[in-house]
Amino acid sequence: MKSTLCILFAGALLSGCVATRKFRASQEANATLRADSLAQAQKIAQLESQSQQQQQQISDLNNKVSDLNKQAGQLSSDVANKQNQLGQSQQQLAEQQAKLEHLQALMDQQKRATQEIRKRMGDALTGFSPNELTVSVKNGKVYVSMQESLLFPSGSAVVNPKGKLALGKLAEALNKDTSITVDIEGHTDSVPIHIRYIDNWDLSTSRSNAIVRILTKTYGVDPTRVIASGHSQYDPVETNSTPEGRQLNRRTEVILSPNLDELYRLLETGTE
Repeated sequence: MKSTLCILFAGALLSGCVATRKFRASQEANATLRADSLAQAQKIAQLESQSQQQQQQISDLNNKVSDLNKQAGQLSSDVANKQNQLGQSQQQLAEQQAKLEHLQALMDQQKRATQEIRKRMGDALTGFSPNELTVSVKNGKVYVSMQESLLFPSGSAVVNPKGKLALGKLAEALNKDTSITVDIEGHTDSVPIHIRYIDNWDLSTSRSNAIVRILTKTYGVDPTRVIASGHSQYDPVETNSTPEGRQLNRRTEVILSPNLDELYRLLETGTE
């Protein structure tokens, strides 16, 4: 009986030890699983965080791509505008070049016309000495400078016979080319005048008016081509401090210009 109880007690004790070992093993396995589960959860959280970061990076990259596309579009538009402006500039440059060439051609033409007028006037007035008149070119115009001794008595605005002869030859040349404009300028020295004329202004304008009347009324030059003016003593060619200088200053200048209308129109167009 005792041996039987001992056997049963030993069996129960052995059975309890086995159950305890299994329980502990189960607990250890459960702890391991929880640790693995926690590690997996941490990995999942880490992966989710990385995924969000990558999604944010992708979003940022997409925004950058969008901005770059916009910039590329703007650059393409700017390039197109620049090309258009360049084309317009080249066209304008070509137009300006054509105008400059036309202007140069007109200036050359006017220069030739001026030289032709000078030759014509020189040929027409060959019978007079350099002390009586000169023909020269200045500022693109032809100057026929007639001394007082050729045209007028001292202090007078009445043209003498030799002066009328010179004006007749001048008018003959002018009537052959009706495009020439004529400006008559009277000049005096600085010596005051009080007889018959108020002052040198009065004398210089009276002399230019007398010449205009002879050219237009006696020799038939178109009055619309002629301008009369007086400069008194204020446009001398020599000093008024010597008799020789004063003599040269007492003159009447007939200034002849070719027709410059086309040249002026081109200049106005270029300015606009």
